[in-house]
Formats: sequence, C-alpha cells, structure tokens
Amino acid sequence: MKHVKHFTPSLFLSWVHVCLAQANYAPYFFDNGARSTNGNMALLSLSEDTPVGTHVYTLNGTDPEGDPVTYDLTYEAGSRRYFSVDKNLGNVTLIEELDREKEDEIEVIVSISDGLNTVSEKVRILVMDANDESPEFINTPYIVQVPENAPSGSSIFKIEAVDKDTGSGGSITYFLQNIHANKFTIDRHSGVLRIKTGVTLDYEKSRTHFVVVVAKDGGGKLRGDNKVFSATTTVTINVEDIQDTPPMFIGTPYYGYVYEDTLAGSEVLTVVALDGDRGNPNSIHYCIVNGDEGSFEISNTTGAISVIKSPNQLKKEVYELKVQASEVSPEGDVSVYAFAVVTIRVVDLNNHPPTFYGENGPQNRFELTMYEHPPEGEILRGLKITVNDSDQGANAKFNLRLVGPGGIFRVVPQTVLNEAQVTIIVENSAAIDYEKFKVLTFKLLAIEVNTPEKFSSTADVVIRLLDTNDNVPKFSSDYYIARIPENSPGGSNVVAVTATDPDSGLWGEVKYSIYGTGADLFLIHPSTGIIYTQPWAVLDAEVNSKYNFYVKAEDTDGKYSLAEVFITVLDVNDHSPEFNENIQEKTMIIGSPVKIEAIDQDAEEPNNIVDYSIMQADPANVFDIDQSTGEIKLKSYIRSLDIIHNITKNKDCIWSLVVQAKDRGSPSFSTTAVLKIDITEETLHKGPMAAFLMQTKDNPMKALGVLAGVMGIMVLITIMISTAMFWRNKRSNKITPVRRIIKKRQTPQPRTVRMEWLKFKRPSNAAEKFVVEDDTKSLHNENSNNNIQVAPVPPTAPLPPPPPALAPKVDSPGWRVPTVSGSLTPKYINKQLKKRGHGSTHNALVSELKMKFEKRNAAFNEAHI
Repeated sequence: MKHVKHFTPSLFLSWVHVCLAQANYAPYFFDNGARSTNGNMALLSLSEDTPVGTHVYTLNGTDPEGDPVTYDLTYEAGSRRYFSVDKNLGNVTLIEELDREKEDEIEVIVSISDGLNTVSEKVRILVMDANDESPEFINTPYIVQVPENAPSGSSIFKIEAVDKDTGSGGSITYFLQNIHANKFTIDRHSGVLRIKTGVTLDYEKSRTHFVVVVAKDGGGKLRGDNKVFSATTTVTINVEDIQDTPPMFIGTPYYGYVYEDTLAGSEVLTVVALDGDRGNPNSIHYCIVNGDEGSFEISNTTGAISVIKSPNQLKKEVYELKVQASEVSPEGDVSVYAFAVVTIRVVDLNNHPPTFYGENGPQNRFELTMYEHPPEGEILRGLKITVNDSDQGANAKFNLRLVGPGGIFRVVPQTVLNEAQVTIIVENSAAIDYEKFKVLTFKLLAIEVNTPEKFSSTADVVIRLLDTNDNVPKFSSDYYIARIPENSPGGSNVVAVTATDPDSGLWGEVKYSIYGTGADLFLIHPSTGIIYTQPWAVLDAEVNSKYNFYVKAEDTDGKYSLAEVFITVLDVNDHSPEFNENIQEKTMIIGSPVKIEAIDQDAEEPNNIVDYSIMQADPANVFDIDQSTGEIKLKSYIRSLDIIHNITKNKDCIWSLVVQAKDRGSPSFSTTAVLKIDITEETLHKGPMAAFLMQTKDNPMKALGVLAGVMGIMVLITIMISTAMFWRNKRSNKITPVRRIIKKRQTPQPRTVRMEWLKFKRPSNAAEKFVVEDDTKSLHNENSNNNIQVAPVPPTAPLPPPPPALAPKVDSPGWRVPTVSGSLTPKYINKQLKKRGHGSTHNALVSELKMKFEKRNAAFNEAHI
C-alpha cells in the first residue's frame, strides 16, 4: 500500500462539494393516536396504581436516511423522574410510583437522535385516578352540646368527610355503628346526625353519649381489584341540663334559737336550698313568706335568718317562719320555688347542754338493724334522732361528730343551731360487711362551739348488721394434688378439698360436686369434700397413671367456684419380669457376649428395673453376666475352645444356665429361664454366608432349602459352561483349559461360627485355603494333545475364606474346598505359588485345573515370573 505524500487543493475542494451536496435530514417520531402504545407518548395516560417496573410505552420513530436512531427522556429542573427508556429499543418503564392526588400531569421531554440530529418534544402524560385513598373526617374532634329537651328527630350536628379520589371512589356514605344501641341516626348522604324518632334525652339519666360514625367510599378499582375504604370517628354528645326540676331544701326540718342576750341583727340559722338541675343550676332567692311578725329577716342570697329585734322585745317563745326558695334565671326571671318551715325558739340563758331525743323523748342509745352493703349515699332512715339545745342564740350552737370506725358513715348536719334532725349517711358500702363486723358501734357527740361552758352530750349508736349472700365459696387452693397406690380398693379416700363461704346460715353451706373427663372413677362427698374412688373402681398405673378433673363448691343461691384436682396413681410392684421364652438357645462366639432380656410391665422405676444373675451353672466358673444389661460372656481367661475342653469333659461345648431376672421393687419379684449356650470359635471369614448360617442356626430346614437352591443354580451354570466349552473345542479341535482367578477380597478379621447341624472339615494348613482370580489368559497343553479331557472346575463354595497373606508350602498332602453339603476332596496335587509377571498387587493360588498341567507347563510359567 502506497502512502499519499501530498494532498492537493483540488481534491480537498471536491470532497467539500460532495459533503455539501449530501445533506443529512433529522429523524422524527411516528404519529400516534388515542390509546396508542408507541410513538412520541403525546396522548399517553396511566392509572396511578400502575406497578413500578411496568413497561408502559414504546418510543418509535425513524430517520429519513435509514440511520439507526436512539431515544432519550429528560425532565425539567426540579421535576421528579417517573420513567426510564431503553435508548435503542425505545421501551419506556415506570420507575417511580404515581400518585394522582399529588401530581395528575407529568411533563416529559422525549427525544430521538440519529447521531447527528436530535429532535425533542415536550409531552404531557395524564395520571388517571385509582381508588387508593380512604375517607378522612374534617374538623375533628366532634363534640356536640344538645339540650335535654331537644325534640326527637331534630338535627343536632353535621359530620363531614372527604375522599381525594374521584368518581365512585370519592363518593362518601355515612352510617353508625351499633345503630340499635344508641339514640341517634345519621343521614347516609349528608352526614346530618339526628335524634331518633320517639327518643328523648335526659340529663339526669345520661349526661354523655358516644356515637361511632363510619364513612365509606363508593369503591373502585385498585391494582385490578375492587376496593372499598372506610374511616371511623367518635362523636361526643354532651346533654345540657335544662330547668325542669324545682329546688330542694337540705337539712330540714330547721330549728333556731334566740337567747336573751342575743344582739339584734345576729344570725339565728341558715337554710340551704339547691337547684334540682345540677348540670346548670340557677341561683336561689330566699324570702320569708310569713310567721316572722317583723322580728326576723333572711338573706336573699345566702339563706341566713337573723333576728332584728332584741330578745326582750320578742313577744313569743316560738316563731315558725315559712321560707320560700325560688330559682332565678340568668335573665332575672323567677321560675319555680319550694317552701320550708323554720322553727325559732327564744331562750334566755345558756343553761342547757345539747340533748338527743328519740321518738319518745330524751334518749342516749339508738339501735338500728340493717342489711350489709347498703348503697352509698343512703340515709339510715331507721334512726329517728333529734338533737336540741334549749338555750338561745349562740349558746344553742353546737357541732355534731360521729366517733367510731372512720370513713363508714358521716353525720349531717355537722353544725346545729338550737335543734336539728340528725341524719347519718352511708359513705363506704364495702366496709359495712357482716363478715367483718356483726355490730357497728359509734358515739354521737354534740359539743357546743362558742360557749365558755362547752356543754356536750353523747349518744350511743348501735347498728346491727344482717347478712346477705354476698360471698362466693372459695377453695383453700386453686388446685389439689393427690397420690393413691394402684392397689387401693374401691371406695378409698383420695384427697379432701375444702371451700369456705363466710356467709351465714344456709348461704354459708357449701355443696361439693365433681365433673370432667377424668372424674369417672371418683366420687365426692357433697358435704365434707372428701374425694374417694368408686366402689367398683380398679386403678392400674400401667393403663392410666394420671387423672385430672374439676371440683365445684356451690352455695344455696348457685354461687360457685372451681378448683382443679390432679391425681397420680402410684405404681405398685405387681408384675414379675418375663422372658420371651422359658427355654432359650443361643450361640456364643468366643470373645463376643450373648444377651438375654426380660421385660417388667410395671409403670415406674424401680419396679420395672430388672437385674440379671446366674442362678445355676456347671461348671460355675465359666460365665459372667452383666447385672444391668443381661449380657453373658465367658470369663476373661477363656480365649479358646481348648481351655473350655480342659475345664469340662463336655466336648459339645453346650451349657445350660439357669438365669434369673429380678426387679428392684419392694417386695421384689423374680423369674428364671433356662439358657442353652453353644460355644464356638470365630471363623476365618465374616461374610453374608456366615451371617446367614448364624441366623438359620435354629431353623435348619430353611438353611437347607436356600443352600439347595444355590447348589442347583451353580450346577446349571456349570453345565452351561461345559456345553459352551465343548462346542468351542469341537470347532477349534483344541482343548484350552480355562483359568479362573478371583481377586482376593479385603475382609475383616475372620471368626469361626460353629454349628452343630452343619460340620465343615477344616483344611490341614493355610495352603489349602485359596481364592481364584479372573484371568483372560488360557493354559496351553505343552504337548498339544487335543484329546486330553479337561475335568470341569468344581463348583465354588459360597463365599470361600480369603487366602493367607504368606505364601503356602509347595508340598501339601491335600486340600479340601468346603461346601454347604460337605467337602470335595480331590487327589493330592503338588501346588506352587506363581507370581504374576506384570506385577499384580494381589497374590493368588492356582486353580485345580492349572495344577493338573503345572509340571507340563513349567517352561510357560517360568516365562511369566
């Protein structure tokens, strides 16, 4: 490639001319119509519940020159980014949650570019409403004042709630909770709260009402589902008191005294009247209607009655004044009124102490019988007590005080001028308890206030209480735990429950009963509370050791309480340990224990714990037994059958032991069993066959059947192999001996399993034990004598024992292959261990077939060494 060294001016001008001639046009968006899903997003509208991550639109446009275009979305400064766009594909995705109530239009600048030219357009996306707002009450809390004389059906308040949604989701209906339990209704559309038709309010009965109002929208779609939202608020309606109750005098009758030394203008006594309408009481105006004869006057506002003349000017000894108490409204109108009579006595000296009077004259002891727990504020109307001081004026003014258990009663009035009726009012109803006090005794004291003599008098007030059934029987415990032996006879006492009722008489008598699923076997004495077993009940801890049920204590009025009873049936040692069989046969391999097991059916320890021991054995110094597990093993010094043969003349190595299983209960029970133990040495191989023989020791027919089947299969396989060899040799006209070499298995340390019903002849030495390996090489007849008949390989015994690690002796008198039915004993053949020429890791002994031709094939075998 040659490089241009000079750039001529003419070539440059030509290039500029070509570029100017080929102008590049700007790309443009495709037009889009209503509900279009691609274009420039100009007419796009989205519901505010559109999930974030939704593909909402596809920007689509083209370039006149066919150049690839890219897309972009931008926003004005300070605006929230609601969308993102794939610059190449134009796919627009919602990345910010929409909320029409906050922003119902979104302005986006969409742009398309071909790399050189960019076209931008500002579009508006409309956010459509979804029903995602709940109604909200405004101007809460709602507290309404309603006069008690408001007519039924009248409107008392208007409740207003708003929902920011549009359409049906923004429409609101109202209703009340518990409409049947309150006195009000609401207009479901306007929210106007009204008093129910036919219902009136009463301040004296209920001063406040609480009404729960529910505002529910009309429902609408939200994320594909129709949703209805609601809100609740509580309206507090305070009932205003109106003047519909006349005033009442307190402390009547009124008695006053004027002494001879009383100064004109002195206060004699004060009458008190209260408006019966306590919510908004009117002021009281007092006046004397008649009886004063110009000698007394009363304060219009306080009700204090004063003498306006000196005592020596008073012409009468007793004056009876009729006093009127009138209610005055805030506007000054007098509405209702009440009257009271005030008796005023004129006395000359302070020579009389306060004196208590009963219905029959002076009295210093007053008795009353009443039921316990009277209502608080109740007056003891059975006490007719009047206190009087015959002096006049200040000498007749004294205080009343009740001395005794405090806080139970109070006395009215506390200050008396001349004479008054004594009223005792209940203050603490709970303290007037018959179970605490049968009799309440008080001292009623009257002590003059402003006299130097401080005359006083006392009277005993004795209140005898009568009992009411105000207590519930109460158990001494919330639950009772009892234990009873399982051998208890029917009718045995289990536990006594106790409940007391402090009420007197029949109300204090308690009747007991039991119930519950666990109470079937038990009875309770209705009076004593003693729980005992049914006469026919038989308890068995092994069947059920836990019972629980409820006991009920009830008085004559049906007041009751409950307690729970838990009964545990104690296990008694009533079962002996039991063996599976009275005579058991086991095979013991020297070095391994055998185990016996007895089961005691008792439910608990130590009754079901079994200890084992050998009661009788001959000889006695051969076996040991584990007291806890029942494992029987040989003495530690017995490690072979030879030692056992030296101990006893019993060559069969079968012993019969008498084994005892004894529990630890009191009294203890025991049982014995005869155990026959066949002792054998560990075999050289631990394999499936040995395990099978051990398992079938007690079932020889099963073992013979299985082994006969195995032998039949092996014979069939041998016949098939012989037939195949015959046809192969017939075709090739040559007999090729087959060598089967089986790789030696890695097995654990062998053990001997001796079985009386199946006896194996043991090989005379280790060389007679072998394992044959697979080999693909064949033995050749050194003389090529094809007429030599090769005896078939005898069937291999199931799982033969592994060969020893060391090489066997070269010369051996003979060998035997153990089989299930006996042993095969071929003629004595010299055997020699051959090494594998290719360095195999396992040593193998030659098979019977190879040994027959070993001498003739010496040269062939030496080549593999």
